[in-house]
Amino acid sequence: MQRAAIALAGISVEHVLRWGWAAAGPSNAVWDLEGSRAISMRQVQLVRDAGVLSELPIHLSSLAIVTAWIGDFAGAAALIAESDSVAAATGSRIAPYALLRLLALQGREAEAFAPIAGAIEQGQPHAQWAAAVLYNGLARYDEAAASARQAAEKTFDPWLSIWALPELVEAAARAGDAGLARDALARLAATTQPSGTDFALGIEARCRALLSDGTTADGLYREAIDRLGRTRLRPELARAHLLYGEWLRREGRRVDAREQLRTAYDMLVVIGMEAFAERARRELIATGERARKRGVETRGQLTPQEEQIARLARDGLTNPEIGARLFLSARTVEWHLRKMFTKLGISSRRELHAALAQLGRDGQPA
Repeated sequence: MQRAAIALAGISVEHVLRWGWAAAGPSNAVWDLEGSRAISMRQVQLVRDAGVLSELPIHLSSLAIVTAWIGDFAGAAALIAESDSVAAATGSRIAPYALLRLLALQGREAEAFAPIAGAIEQGQPHAQWAAAVLYNGLARYDEAAASARQAAEKTFDPWLSIWALPELVEAAARAGDAGLARDALARLAATTQPSGTDFALGIEARCRALLSDGTTADGLYREAIDRLGRTRLRPELARAHLLYGEWLRREGRRVDAREQLRTAYDMLVVIGMEAFAERARRELIATGERARKRGVETRGQLTPQEEQIARLARDGLTNPEIGARLFLSARTVEWHLRKMFTKLGISSRRELHAALAQLGRDGQPA
């Protein structure tokens, strides 16, 4: 019945299973993350409806990467937890690309270093990209440049090599290697200019600003903030504010720098990007402002599994339906729900939507 429904939609189940992993490629090629997200969500639903659970982890992982990129770390963690659960139950094997991406953006070196280093040793291509993001957040630019350079050279994985270029521009510029940064920018512009999306041109403007001076740099930073502000890419927007604030401080414009750095710091803390948030805090202190270190919001202290159960319950699934999806008994699901209700301060499923929205769990600021 489910396969018939998919066929009626003009989509072959066999095509989805064979080529579905590449469906988001065209969107990635033109820097259309919203398109990639929509396709990934559709692929997850199609594979789930077809009942081919062994193929589900790879699609959940792809969706988790995009979800992390828009700053919904709790949602990404929930998708990763479900992917791991299904993979364990079906005996599937999948590289931890989504986990590496999430750990890099969160920027907790103690948690991220071992998984990323282990993945690099195993030759997993996404690991160098993750390392570059992590090291840029930690302001260890020489290491970030080395990792980004290796990721950008992996042309057999075109999207990865492209996505690593902004990290390489930032790291090389900060490390004082202007030649390497300009080469990376030229490669980046060859992909962003034809795309014309706010994502593409916002990232390009941010990178060009790093290699510019005076009013040109100022205008490019403003363009980056304006363009990225029209997307859902909160982490990239926060980083644009951070880079602009750092540049303003070095230009001696302390008052203007504080405005940008406060915006960056507040956004980064709310998103959960701890390394970049600490970088912003240090810059604020350098402007003469007292910036008390704030902990990243705990968002109700839900575990990734609890997060996934809460989302499914919010969407109207029954306890047996949730249990079947996550390989849990209905009684275990009920036990988790009672714990979550206590943590969130609610008493019924009807309150889940408001509780999760209040905590910013749908990729939007709380």
